[in-house]
Amino acid sequence: MLNFFKKNAALIWAKKHVQKAEDFKKNAEKNQENLLLSLVNTAQKTLFGREHDFENIHSVKEFQSKVPVADYEDLKPYIERVKKGQANILWTDTPEYFAKTSGTTSGSKYIPISKEGMPFQIAGAQSALFHYISKKNNADFVNGKMIFLQGSPELEEVFGIKTGRLSGIVAHHIPNYLQKNRLPSWETNIMEDWEAKVDKIIEETEHENMTLISGIPPWLIMYFEKLTEKHGKKSNSFFRISNLLLPEG
Repeated sequence: MLNFFKKNAALIWAKKHVQKAEDFKKNAEKNQENLLLSLVNTAQKTLFGREHDFENIHSVKEFQSKVPVADYEDLKPYIERVKKGQANILWTDTPEYFAKTSGTTSGSKYIPISKEGMPFQIAGAQSALFHYISKKNNADFVNGKMIFLQGSPELEEVFGIKTGRLSGIVAHHIPNYLQKNRLPSWETNIMEDWEAKVDKIIEETEHENMTLISGIPPWLIMYFEKLTEKHGKKSNSFFRISNLLLPEG
């Protein structure tokens, strides 16, 4: 009965979400402009806002003329001040999190995530799932086990701001209704040795009815390669995967 309820609730939510998305697209340009100007208005008194004359920005064209295209190095001086706990620099408050990345340029990067922005990290993945459910008119996967391949959910603090990989941060915001179906375990997720971690994930999941897998694409590839290597064949005998979701990590 519970599985029936979860499946039908997901179908209803999906239909409503997709309709809302379609309504947004009908006036997407205007909706995005309104959102941009709302953000500009909120950030008027920040250091960045004062330096770029946010107070006198009332259109996309004015924003483009006053705010040049910038890369991480251009924003780094502001972020360094935020890392020291200073508020009202890029946003009106200090960020809720720093997403730490190790890209090929500029070394480690600290991407501020505000408390207002965090829900959108979850909403993007939810939207993909809702569109899938609506398109297929099928929500069977919500009753199976779901793998989330991610960075460690253990976070460090940088001047009082919780910091870690984005995928590890997001793990703290997965809706409660998905938690019981979620694999691997917390103990496995916090393992730092990725090779050992993947082996442990396979051990925990290879005999489960997996219906959804989400994660960083290279990690997903490694997971399936190790699974194939372990069992010596390519087949669907160990996994019945009804959806493959590849979000940014």
